[in-house]
Amino acid sequence: MRWKTIEAVDGVTLAPVTANASVIWLHGLGADGHDFVPIVPELRLPESLNVRFVFPHATVRPVTINNGHPMRAWYDIKSLGTGARGDAAGLDESVARIARLIVAEQALGVAASRIVIAGFSQGGAVALHAALAHGERLAGVLALSTYLPVPETLEPRLAPANRDLPILMCHGTFDPVVVPPMGEAARAWLEAHHYPVEWRTYPMQHQVMPSEIADLARWLALRLP
Repeated sequence: MRWKTIEAVDGVTLAPVTANASVIWLHGLGADGHDFVPIVPELRLPESLNVRFVFPHATVRPVTINNGHPMRAWYDIKSLGTGARGDAAGLDESVARIARLIVAEQALGVAASRIVIAGFSQGGAVALHAALAHGERLAGVLALSTYLPVPETLEPRLAPANRDLPILMCHGTFDPVVVPPMGEAARAWLEAHHYPVEWRTYPMQHQVMPSEIADLARWLALRLP
């Protein structure tokens, strides 16, 4: 499949000639929208799957755990760990931005039910919050090496349209950044709220590996037939 790469101030888009599905893919802390662009051809999606990939850049903001150094971040992180809490206001700002990106894809002719929200690490946290609170039915969520920073603020916002949204969670068993218990806690919270979570682990650290990419491709082909 051939894509046209479109560069913009707010992100990168890989677009086929025509698209009938979209994946909005959020990068991790300190990266930018270019980070996951190379994975698209590695997915080896079938030609019949005309998917547009949207890779937005997070806002540059000071990040507490990095000594206040400004970098691209979806929200501030004051600490990491199983008991850490995220920047709820910054998270809400990013969730609102993802909602606008969904509307933009719909304006291009893609139904909400054919839009997947994906994210890695901090981007995965935003993906989960944004998708589960969205008022229209989506296709699913890819949550990679991630966690739920403020589940207590998400609970009252869970949208009925997405209460059984398919979720694929992937995590490295040797992840030193978002340690496995953080991912497992997010999985447990989602399952306790009756979401159908497919959980997969890989012998890796805070990264993506070929067998995981193959699983992502399989999952996307099922969600976006």
